[in-house]
Amino acid sequence: MTDYFPGFGNHVSTEAVPGALPVGRNSPQKPAFGLYAEQLSGTAFTAPRHENRRSWLYRLRPTAEHPPFVAYEGASRFIAGTIDAPLPPNRLRWDPIADAAAGTDLIDGMTTMLVNRDPADLEGVAVHLYAASRDMDSRIFANSDGEMLLIPQAGRLQLLTELGRIDVAPGQIALIPRGVRFRALLPDGAGRGYVAENHGALFRLPDLGPIGANGLANPRDFETPAAWFEDSDSPFELIQKYMGSLWTTQLDHSPLDVVAWHGNLAPWRYDLARFNTINTVSFDHPDPSIFTVLTSPSDVPGRANADFVIFPPRWMVGEDTFRPPWFHRNVMSEAMGLIDGAYDAKAEGFAPGGLSLHNLMAGHGPDLATWQSASNAELKPHKIEGTMAFMVESCWAYRPTRYALEHSQPDYDAAWKGFPKAQLP
Repeated sequence: MTDYFPGFGNHVSTEAVPGALPVGRNSPQKPAFGLYAEQLSGTAFTAPRHENRRSWLYRLRPTAEHPPFVAYEGASRFIAGTIDAPLPPNRLRWDPIADAAAGTDLIDGMTTMLVNRDPADLEGVAVHLYAASRDMDSRIFANSDGEMLLIPQAGRLQLLTELGRIDVAPGQIALIPRGVRFRALLPDGAGRGYVAENHGALFRLPDLGPIGANGLANPRDFETPAAWFEDSDSPFELIQKYMGSLWTTQLDHSPLDVVAWHGNLAPWRYDLARFNTINTVSFDHPDPSIFTVLTSPSDVPGRANADFVIFPPRWMVGEDTFRPPWFHRNVMSEAMGLIDGAYDAKAEGFAPGGLSLHNLMAGHGPDLATWQSASNAELKPHKIEGTMAFMVESCWAYRPTRYALEHSQPDYDAAWKGFPKAQLP
């Protein structure tokens, strides 16, 4: 049996025990082995066929079997709340968060930095940082508020989910659909990274338009796991994120007990090195939309609820062109992280594991040192190597959490200090 199935949104049929999948019926009167049939719907039942996402799960116990939830008192920085006071339109940047204290798992190690909509609106996105030092041994997490895009920056994650196991390393990303239960192990003993929590329309591949049939992220490079299950009658804690708050209940078994499943809603992983970068071969610097890996559309065509954009190694060849990102103000709001190396628009102050925010119409661009260097560079073909930055761009302005505002770099505005005035003839 293969460990992964290739393809984005493909219909997959997979069973960990031969004969567990029913043939010709989704919910037979008596599923094989006494399993329980359950449909997991990521879209409304009546969504158009090309957008409809759901999977049928065949499991040892129904997920409806659990005691009432009560408020979870841990993970004090994993929240949806933001400040209520008016938000100044300042550019903000953060250093990487501190390493996790001993005994901190992925959920307790979450720090919410930016939020831009109430999850109940089924719109918007939140950006979190995580630092973990312990496996989720007997704890399970499920997010009712949105799908989670995990972006490791240091240390691998092994994600044990209801629909299979996913190993994801820095330079790769993994997505857990809304509501799917999982726990995270740390093969390297610790891990750090980012999470983009999408409350809106499901992430999908962007249309290619004039690019044509090939380019950017190829569907076949997305990998969905084969069925796997955990048959354990030991106690487990289930933590669920719901309406921006965390809740907990106790189970007498592992809920990762899906023996077989079929459908097109499932976790996946993707290697960012497989992204086919598109760029100019003549002049000018194209818009960063050419680096879009995934998009979550809003109700307004062309205005994304969330775009996941990367800035990978690539050739720069434009003639008579300022090659780093130019100065700009944008109706979209930009949250940027750095997985590895250095970002080509900033000389210093933006470290791997850090984060920056340029909200709606905030002027930004290269710092003084980068501007000077790029303005005077010999414009021969040059390859940017050893770097991987990303951006979670949204049409909704981000609100930093109180923690984020209290821990931002105090001197970020100095990055644009000292630019000389242009001299007219």
